[in-house]
Amino acid sequence: MSDSDDVKTRLLEAAKSHVPFDGWSETTFRAAVQEAEVEPGLAKAVCPRGAIDLALAYHEQGDMEMIRRIEETDMSEMRFRDKVATAVKLRLEAAEDKELVRRGMTLFSLPHHAMDGAQALWRTCDRIWTALGDSSDDVNWYTKRATLSGVYGSTVLYWLGDDSEGQERTWEFLDRRIGDVMQFEKVKAQAADNRFVSGLIKGPLSFLNKIKPPNGPGQTGMPGRWSGPG
Repeated sequence: MSDSDDVKTRLLEAAKSHVPFDGWSETTFRAAVQEAEVEPGLAKAVCPRGAIDLALAYHEQGDMEMIRRIEETDMSEMRFRDKVATAVKLRLEAAEDKELVRRGMTLFSLPHHAMDGAQALWRTCDRIWTALGDSSDDVNWYTKRATLSGVYGSTVLYWLGDDSEGQERTWEFLDRRIGDVMQFEKVKAQAADNRFVSGLIKGPLSFLNKIKPPNGPGQTGMPGRWSGPG
């Protein structure tokens, strides 16, 4: 862990007790700086956007905990849909406090922070697919993550309002949502196996075969790449 990561972690841990009352706000950030005994200038250097950077660090912390739990969970006998459901469940269970998540949802629902929230959601779903061994190298790389983003986002909203014992209603909701997605995938597979239907869509949709996933962590600009003719 670098020195800047260590400072950010200290600030985040100090901020958590203030977020339920003041949200991921400048008030929370100032309190965290004081309690963590970090020089204000250093705190601003590590977190230029203050509490926004801490909110993103909290989300990142949850993702890392999710990955750790996935690696420790034996999923070898699970159906793939159950592996996905388990990964989402582990991610939600990695959150320490619903109120911290709720306040984060409020922050990232604001128009000027919506892109940060969307990117954080996408990274979470990308990490789930990667941890489960996804090796897609075409447009499916995107559709899998986009679909899971919808499932995960709606499940988080349901989970925030769920007061059932053991969050049982949330897990039932999650299972239904994944069931809907799997039904859609079944229809797609049937269409692909149908010679007439696949022939109709092969030409108009052939350009999708040229779409590729991001080419390494150093890529800049829009995600993914286009594989031209030849």
